This record gives sequence, structure tokens and C-alpha cells, in this order.
Amino acid sequence: MSQIARQSPRPVPANGFDEDYDIVVVGAGGVGLAAALFARWRGNRVAVLEKAPEVGGTTKKAAFWYWVPNNRAMQAMGTADPREDCLRYMARLSHPELYDPAHPTLGVAPWEYAAYAAIYDHASAATELLAERGALEYRHCPAVPDYWAELPEDKAPTGRVLLPKDACESMSDGGEAAIRTMMAAAARDGVTVLTGHRVQCAMQNGAGRVVGVEATRADGARRRIGARKAVIFASGGFTHNPEMRRSHLSVPVLGGCAARSNEGDFVHIGTALGAELRNMNYAWMCPIVLEKALNDDPGLIGTFSPSGDSMIYVDRNGRRVTNEKLAYNESAQAFFRWDPVKSEYPNLVLIAVWDQRSQDHSASHEYGRFIVPPGVDDSHVVRGTTLEALAAALQERFARIGQRVGGVQIGENFAATLRDTIARFNDFAASGKDRDFHRGERAVELLFNGPTAPSPSAPNPTMYPISLDGPFYAALLTGGNLDTKGGPATDVDGRVLDRMGAPIPGLYGAGNCVASASGRAYWAGGATLGPYMAFAYLAANAAHAETRA
Repeated sequence: MSQIARQSPRPVPANGFDEDYDIVVVGAGGVGLAAALFARWRGNRVAVLEKAPEVGGTTKKAAFWYWVPNNRAMQAMGTADPREDCLRYMARLSHPELYDPAHPTLGVAPWEYAAYAAIYDHASAATELLAERGALEYRHCPAVPDYWAELPEDKAPTGRVLLPKDACESMSDGGEAAIRTMMAAAARDGVTVLTGHRVQCAMQNGAGRVVGVEATRADGARRRIGARKAVIFASGGFTHNPEMRRSHLSVPVLGGCAARSNEGDFVHIGTALGAELRNMNYAWMCPIVLEKALNDDPGLIGTFSPSGDSMIYVDRNGRRVTNEKLAYNESAQAFFRWDPVKSEYPNLVLIAVWDQRSQDHSASHEYGRFIVPPGVDDSHVVRGTTLEALAAALQERFARIGQRVGGVQIGENFAATLRDTIARFNDFAASGKDRDFHRGERAVELLFNGPTAPSPSAPNPTMYPISLDGPFYAALLTGGNLDTKGGPATDVDGRVLDRMGAPIPGLYGAGNCVASASGRAYWAGGATLGPYMAFAYLAANAAHAETRA
């Protein structure tokens, strides 16, 4: 959690500032830095206030794929990405229960439809401007598929993903590369960046306009920073506020991968100003290593790519319950199945089980994988020379942590059931057809298969028979989130809206601190960052057009 305590979020009157700027941005992650650069390039004097002692936020932990429909590289290749089909794809995934392709707004709320249109219309312009100014140059990933590339609405199933030019081949440092180049551009172009400043509340003039913020430094000093045009919040979601997670998320998320400073500050500050809240029950989801979440590990990263072809997930009774290679947002849903008869979440903890083949050929210390090589922290890994020994080791591990997850224990017949489960999986692997969960049948599952042995191979590259001779390895997983996606409502220009739908003068927001129009969807890799670049661009342009207070 933040080293700087939260204080009252109630707005205070504007009665003098320590410093004055045209636009103040709150949050120095990718979205905040982009908004600051866009505003500076319009000629504004800009300051960025960051609560943490360093810049980067959640972006710094990300691979930083960014999803940009109809991007310039696609156009240069001649890859068509029709606007209405792209909007249908976004609406279909966000709200399948509402989707109506014949409806003027595709069945979704007008604000959501407007957001999809804004992403299509402006994400490419935003990313090109960042590239042209040297703040975020990219390379195109023409073969990377959308996460639901098979849907008929997706007329451009590949080609929408970009990656920072300076990212390494594994892409694990994409966020670090993006923050590095954006900060260099900020320093070059005169953006003031102040770390260790936690914004506590907004400041309003007599007309109710937001004209600045009050922040607390790590040493306890309070500073009042004026914003002659606007304040843009880009301070992240509420992942690291357990009380807010329990109150607002619709499922029992035990931890998440966002920056530790993401504690929902703008929910408190925005509502104190009268902001309407939307979409508070949804998050960007992913499987996570249970013990890292319980230990509040600041380096926790989602299991984006569950490596291992000879690897399965089983429940506490040893039964396989899901397609392990689903895209991470969908994979996380398996943990939250509700049993109405027993009144419990039977899969809240699942067990990844793999053999020596996967340990030898799928181990990687990069980007949140639970199969790790020698020399990397493997305290989450459970071992057994036989299935019976693995079951005993798992029972011991559950005895240590079970009460922290509702008293979960493994079943009495775990080893015998797991043996039967492995036999059934091995039959599927030999034939290449997963008759239970269809593993490996979609493009995204091949994308996230991770490293495997080059030979021998099986018909389906995501499945290989698990050895019954041992040794065996296991890790406890649960469903977590990358960050939340609810908060104050905004229009497409980032203006924060009150409970009557009117803009709160001088107040803007972008990124995970405000409500996302994506609903339950995760459209593709980078579906947070690419769209958010569009909204940072729009918010900065609208803030620039404000009359100086």
C-alpha cells in the first residue's frame, strides 16, 4: 500500500496555490504520461503528480501490447478493418446479453457505443502522434490474433496489436521500455513530473469549477497545485484496496497485479465532487499464483501464458475442470463458478499439475509463469516423486494456507482421481482432440501456449501426454485481476460526469480510474492500453480547449 496515508477526499476552496499550471495530470503511468505529453504538445504548461516514489504505475509491469484498430501499419499492408464491424466486435463481447447488430447502438448503452467509436476513430491518431514525437515508437505485430478472432463480427482478426519498438523479443519488458521513452520525451519537452505526491482532494472555485488539487508528500507536507484549465486523473483502479474489491467486484478476487499505489483514490475524490460511478463490478482478469497473492507480493504478475503441454489444472478432488489455454481473462472465470447446492466457490483454488517434460522445456522466469527454472523463486511449487507423494505435499501446503481461503483442503481420493484424470487427458493428447474442453482449437490458445519441447510432439501442440512415472510438480492458482475497470463516469472526451449526466467543470479522467465501456470483455492483447491512449488524447485535447480559470 501507499506510504502516504489517505485523507479526506472532500473538495476544498481555492485560496492560494504553491504552484500553477495549465493542466495537472494525476498519475504517472502510461495513460497519465500520454495525456501529459498530448497536453504539452498543445502548448500547455503541464505537471504530473505521482503518489508512488517512482513513475510507471501498472504500465511498468505490463508487456505493453497495445490494441489499435485500423492502425496505420494495417492500412499500409492493405488489411481492411471496417469500422462498423469493429464496433460490432467490441459490443458483442462487452455485452453479449444485450448485443443487437440491427440496433442503432448495437443494443448497448449510448455512452458505450460512443466509446467504441472513439477508440476506432482516435486510437491510431494518438499512437502515431506518440511515435512521431519519439515518445513511443512501435513495431507492428501483424500475426497476433484478437482473443476472439473466430467471431464473425471480427473482420480483422489479426494485425491490430502494436508493441514498443525497444521491447525485447520476449516482450516482458514492453512496459519498462514504454515508460522509459515517454519519460525521456516528458523531460525533453518540459513536462514537470513530481513523484511522492498523493493527491488527496480537488480544489474548487466559487463557481464549482475544479481549479487544482491538494496533495500530500511523503514527508507530510501539503501542497496546493493550481490547474488553470483542468485536472486529468489517470491514477489507476482499486486493485489494492481489499475493502473496495469486496464491496464492488462481483467475484471473490484475492489479489491483483496492478501497481501497489492503485487504491481507488479517484473513486473517493470523484464521488466527493458528485461524480456518477459505473461498471464497478468488472475487472481485467487473469489467473494468479495463490500464495503470491496471499503474501501480497508486490512483484505479482498474472499468468498470461500457462506454459507446458504436459500440464493440466485440476480441482481439489483431482478432476480437470477447464481449458487451461484460454486467454487469461476467460481462464480466470473458471475460479469463480458458484455451486448453489453447497453454497461455495468449489474452484476458487485450482491446482496446476505438470511433469518433468514441462519442467525441463517450459520453465521460464519471464512474465508470471508458474513453471520456473532453477535459481528463480519457486516457493510456490509443490513436488512429489509419485502422485501419492504429490497429494501428501499438497495436503501439507493446504494445511498451512487453507484457512485463508475458506478452509479449502484436497479430497481424500485426490491421487487416485488425478491418476484417472491424467489417463483421460493423455488419451486426448494422443489423439489431438480435447473432448472435454476443446483445448488448442482457437488461435489465441496457440498464441499463449508458451515454450514446449521441440520433440517428440503430439497432434495438438498444446497437449502432450503427462508421464505417470514422476516426478510431479504443482502450483496453487486462483483468479485475480490486472486492474479494475470501474470508476467515475466520463464522456468520450474524458469529462467526468455528475449524477445528472452533466460534466463537472475542470475535471477529467482516463484509464482504469474511470469507468470502462468494455463490460466483461477483453477484446485482445493490449485492449487496455491502446484504447486508453485514445482517451488520453481526447481528454488532453478537450482540456486544452478549456478557458483558463
